[in-house]
Amino acid sequence: MSNTEQQRIKMGSAPGFIAALDQSGGSTPKALGLYGVAESAWSSDAQMFDIIHEMRTRIMTSPVFTGERILGAILFEDTMDREVTGRTTPDYLWDVKNVVPILKVDKGLADAENGVQLMKPMPDLDALLARAIGKGVFATKMRSVIKEASTDGIRAIVEQQFTVGQQILAAGLTPIIEPEVDINCPDKDAAEAMLARELMSALDSPGREVMLKLTLPNTDNLYADCIAHKNTLRVVALSGGYPRDESNQRLARQNGMVASFSRALTEGLSKQQSDADFDNALSASIQSIFDASAT
Repeated sequence: MSNTEQQRIKMGSAPGFIAALDQSGGSTPKALGLYGVAESAWSSDAQMFDIIHEMRTRIMTSPVFTGERILGAILFEDTMDREVTGRTTPDYLWDVKNVVPILKVDKGLADAENGVQLMKPMPDLDALLARAIGKGVFATKMRSVIKEASTDGIRAIVEQQFTVGQQILAAGLTPIIEPEVDINCPDKDAAEAMLARELMSALDSPGREVMLKLTLPNTDNLYADCIAHKNTLRVVALSGGYPRDESNQRLARQNGMVASFSRALTEGLSKQQSDADFDNALSASIQSIFDASAT
């Protein structure tokens, strides 16, 4: 059985959740700040990315970070191109940890229009996808944001996501479609109901399996039909700014949905911790998210 088929089976049916380790240039300073590294610790983007890679390496090489509880890890492009203990990051994740490598491919968000932020253009996407395949990546992730319950805006987000998703499928990778609903959206319930309808319509079109990454909904099991759809490999949840305890509580009420947490996963980790304290804190975080994903 090929690596790709093994990874598809794991991603589709194994217990666990996805670790989102894909902070990009804009979100890296905040992530490092929460980790106990002040902005004075670097004087260039290159140094900043070196430091965040040290943090990610510490997480990935921890003995508690394994495929027993972690399905996959989402990587920033810079992380994909780096090494962990002498191996390329995707090879290390799959060959050493049995964790499926996933690549963030979007180039950030466009300005808000019609109550949403579409993805910026990705003119070099085909080349990036080819490079990802060469490095053993299984899937991709791309994020848009919904800020208001706008019918036209939400439809535009879903159309863009699935159009790019078809391009990713054609290249041989599985797209994770992420139309995030901002947790501060003033009409979050209405926006999520609109999104659920648009997703169900769009899921009929790929003809092949995609994954969805969605904000934890206000209405429990709102996305049950999406989870059950024949073209859905898996539906995962983003924490969206909710604290880990609240994220886990909300997630545990969503049957069949598993986590894909970033900030909630690393909450409580610090550069200043001893390796033993770091591993214990990471293991407790992983176990709590694993348990919440097993409903």
